[in-house]
Amino acid sequence: MKTKVVSGKKLTVPRALLLDFGGVIVETSRVPGWEARLARHIHELLADLKPAVDSHDVEQIASDIKAGCTADSHWKNAMSRPFAPRELRQEEFWGDFVAADWPQKSRDAVVQQASDLCRRMGNMRSTRALRDGILDLLDIAEAAGVQLGIVSNALSGQVHLDFLQERGLTSRFAVEIHSDAAGVRKPNPEMILLAVRRLGLVPSEAWYVGDNFDRDVLCGKRAGIGGNILMEAEGTYHMPYDLKVAPDAIIAGPRELIQLFQNAQRGKAA
Repeated sequence: MKTKVVSGKKLTVPRALLLDFGGVIVETSRVPGWEARLARHIHELLADLKPAVDSHDVEQIASDIKAGCTADSHWKNAMSRPFAPRELRQEEFWGDFVAADWPQKSRDAVVQQASDLCRRMGNMRSTRALRDGILDLLDIAEAAGVQLGIVSNALSGQVHLDFLQERGLTSRFAVEIHSDAAGVRKPNPEMILLAVRRLGLVPSEAWYVGDNFDRDVLCGKRAGIGGNILMEAEGTYHMPYDLKVAPDAIIAGPRELIQLFQNAQRGKAA
């Protein structure tokens, strides 16, 4: 499959290739019933409090987790509008979005465990599989001397790092920027600027590849990225608001990104 859309800009070989995680490096699938599994863990956590408190039952905890995730989704959509949005802190997610009406002691308990709970939640609610062709892409970029990086929004970037470590891929990336650690989230251009600064580059020397218009393409435009690439994934065209921003190219997956990269090596138009 060929590149579907181009901006008319001639892409040159980048010195760094920055990739979003979900939708670009991996495809994710939701795990049915994950809320109940996490709720049982939290119920046990609250049952160990001394002295004991009158906490919600497992079903109510699961309902509050689901409500918190819905609120988080709406918050993320809203935060794709400002120029420089911050990231939601893990403690805010649990204390304000999930446990807002819990007894104070119960709320304090999940806030104190926010990092671990976010990591558990990320690993429980989704399965992840490498996108077809992504390993070939990494090999080709490395062979060309192109540095690789990850720039990704994440309530728990540790979930992504766990995945990479389990598959022996951690060393393939020279830089990983996750929004929970950075304190800002895409489309804040600082996400990309952090990555290129750590690589000793400027934005015009890099390509950024994401799967959303409102987070990724807009972030690349604001940062002045050299190649602004949109890779199609589930949800790519489900935009929260009308957005008149176009990438340099729209591709179907990693194999089309390889073609785009090789065309740049040969000096061909995208």
